[in-house]
Amino acid sequence: MSPSHRAARVVRLVGVCSAAAALAVGVADTAFACNIRDFSAVATCDDSGHGLIRVTDKDGSGTPASISLYIKMTVPGEDDRLLDTKTIEHPTAQGVTVDFAEDWAPDSTYRIHVKAGNLVDEDIKPLLTTPSQACSASETSPSPSDTPSAQPPKETPAQQPSPSQSTTPAAGSGTSSNPSPQGAGDSNLAETGADSHTPLFVGIAAALVAVGGGVVFALRRPRTSRSS
Repeated sequence: MSPSHRAARVVRLVGVCSAAAALAVGVADTAFACNIRDFSAVATCDDSGHGLIRVTDKDGSGTPASISLYIKMTVPGEDDRLLDTKTIEHPTAQGVTVDFAEDWAPDSTYRIHVKAGNLVDEDIKPLLTTPSQACSASETSPSPSDTPSAQPPKETPAQQPSPSQSTTPAAGSGTSSNPSPQGAGDSNLAETGADSHTPLFVGIAAALVAVGGGVVFALRRPRTSRSS
């Protein structure tokens, strides 16, 4: 075989290997590219019995994704209502989840829209339908009537000191020996205006006046007798 033929065969072999490598890289890129099939959603309950909707992103390319949760309206012609939007910054092939706190009702329908760069801009299919049985917290949620029953014990001790406080000033106001110093002065002034000692003072004053008049009369009488 001439050297020219050998060189041609080497060139053809290198070309085939390059094409195969390029095809393998293309297939690998397609396999690891972000795709709507990397996303899934489920309606579940948390540990406290409240409802939540969990979205999982198993994207090996690590493309950040924006997840928007919509609820399908039952009224015909009414647009779906946006509930919340969350972002998965660093997805992995093992899966990264994001939770939406939503006390969903049984047999409700939700739409989850995914926007991941220029690769994904569509809804997760099929749409999410919640289970026919609600979470335990949502079942027991209409029992706020139990909470007022627990409140009266708190109000009872708050009402007990009020009678004792009201009786204390009542006893003080009714008993003249236990008023405040300012009240004592007022009571004393009130008693002075209508006290039983007033007639005594008047009688003493009248007696002194009578005695004084008698003394004056006695002193004047000898003078008149001497003058005569």
